[in-house]
Amino acid sequence: MRVAQQAASDGATLVGPRRTPRNMAGEVQGSIHEDATAKRLGFRGGTVAGSIHMDQFVPMLVDLYGERWFAGGNLSLLFKRPTVDGEAVIAEATPGVERARLEMYDEARALICQGTASDHADAGSELSRRLLTREAAPRSAIRILSDLHVGDEAQDIALSVSSEALKRRLETITETLECYQDERAVLPPSMVVHLAHGARSAVVGSAGAAVGLFGALEIQFLQGPLRAGADYVGRTRIYALTESPRTENVWYDVLIADPKTGRDQARVTFCLRFMKASSPLWAEA
Repeated sequence: MRVAQQAASDGATLVGPRRTPRNMAGEVQGSIHEDATAKRLGFRGGTVAGSIHMDQFVPMLVDLYGERWFAGGNLSLLFKRPTVDGEAVIAEATPGVERARLEMYDEARALICQGTASDHADAGSELSRRLLTREAAPRSAIRILSDLHVGDEAQDIALSVSSEALKRRLETITETLECYQDERAVLPPSMVVHLAHGARSAVVGSAGAAVGLFGALEIQFLQGPLRAGADYVGRTRIYALTESPRTENVWYDVLIADPKTGRDQARVTFCLRFMKASSPLWAEA
C-alpha cells in the first residue's frame, strides 16, 4: 500500500507484471472466441474476452483505494485491439486526483485497452465521456439490430453466479485476491460482467446469428460488493445505437439489484459490437 500511496502522491505510473490471460470460451462454436469463426472474420484467432482483462487492474486499484473499491468504485475500459489465448499483456495505472488512467499493452507496446478507474461514482469515466460524443446511427445503417431502439427496457431478470462458477474462474484468473476466495466471496470484475451478461438475451436476443464482441465495458459499484452464490435481479435500458464500417453497436446498462430490498447494488454498461461480415443481412452490401 505504501508504494501505491507514494505513486498516488507524485503521479507515478503503477506497472503490473507480465501476464498471459486465457481464452476461456474457445470451444464455443460460432463465437468470436472460437479460432475458426474469429479467423473467418479477420482476427488472428479466438479472442480473449475483454472482461478477462479487467481483472488484471484490480490489485493496483486495491492498492490505491483499498477494498472499499468493491463497494463504490468504478472501472471503465474501451477495447482497442483483441488478444488471443496466452498472449502476454501488461497493465498500467496512473493515479490522478479524480480518477486513475488505465492502459494495457502487449509486449510490442500495442495498446490493448484504455480507460479509467476511481473509488466513487464517476461522471467523467471513459465510457461516460465516450457516450457523450457518439453519433447515433441512421436507421438505414442498422440491420442486425433493427428490432432495437434507444429507450428499450427490460425488467425482472434473474441473475446469479454460482460459487462453483467462481471457483472455475479462479483456476485461470491472472490476478487473484484473498477476497475472491473466502466464504462470502467477492466477485472479480470478469464475473461481475458475467453476472450482468445474463441479461444479454433480453436486450439483443433478436440479433440472431451475428457474431458479437465487447467494444467497451464499465462497472460501477453502487452498494457493493457483489458476491458468488447470491441472487440478484436485473433491469436494462438501451442508450445508443451506433455503427462503423465493420460493426453495428449497442450501448446499454444493466442495473443489478437486491431482490429483497430493491436497492441497486451495481451497474454494468456494455458496448456490444456485432460484426457485419458475420450476418447474412450484410451479405450483399
